[in-house]
Amino acid sequence: MADHSKKPNLGFVDPEPLATGSNAPVTAERTLEQAIGNQVRQQRKHAGLTVAELASAAQISSGMLSKIENGQISPSLATLQTLAQSLNIPITFLFASYEERRDCSHVKSGEGVVIRRRGTKVGHQYQLLGHSLDGNFVVEPYLITLSNDAVPYTAFQHEGVEFIYMLTGEVDYLHADRIYNLAPGDAILFDSAAPHGPARLISTPMTYLSIIIYPRA
Repeated sequence: MADHSKKPNLGFVDPEPLATGSNAPVTAERTLEQAIGNQVRQQRKHAGLTVAELASAAQISSGMLSKIENGQISPSLATLQTLAQSLNIPITFLFASYEERRDCSHVKSGEGVVIRRRGTKVGHQYQLLGHSLDGNFVVEPYLITLSNDAVPYTAFQHEGVEFIYMLTGEVDYLHADRIYNLAPGDAILFDSAAPHGPARLISTPMTYLSIIIYPRA
């Protein structure tokens, strides 16, 4: 399978990355110094060396090595090279944890997995556009298509929350005891524990993006 991902130019890194409009907290990322320090400590312990022994081999003070391992200082490339040689590892090993991969689910147009759900039998097609890879919550993004012969179905009920963004067509969508008219560009976010689903199909075929989020079991 061809790799359609594109790698950004990492030649220059903004020291103050821009925040998004989200209220989500900033991830607790380790600094480069902390990542290097952690790797030095792990490799030192793996080699069975004490702080004093590695410091002596690298011709630096024990105090400096302790500060490096605790991420308190930014060591020079020469110092890192000496530490790597003393540990008998490539210098790139010291940067490995800082450059650890953040997984991403990528689905090309038309390649989403078709899923059978309760609405499938009444002309509702579900195409899974990705999947959450880890964490405390499951995220399921679907492209839902209602064909010309689809019929209303309002008996959906499941754990979590659901977000719907209308792409084409028009529908009166039921949630609990209220009806919401959705046309292209409209969105709705709701507690999916209440009964919900398309109550009146005004214009078909229709498509909408549905994102369901619920706690991982």
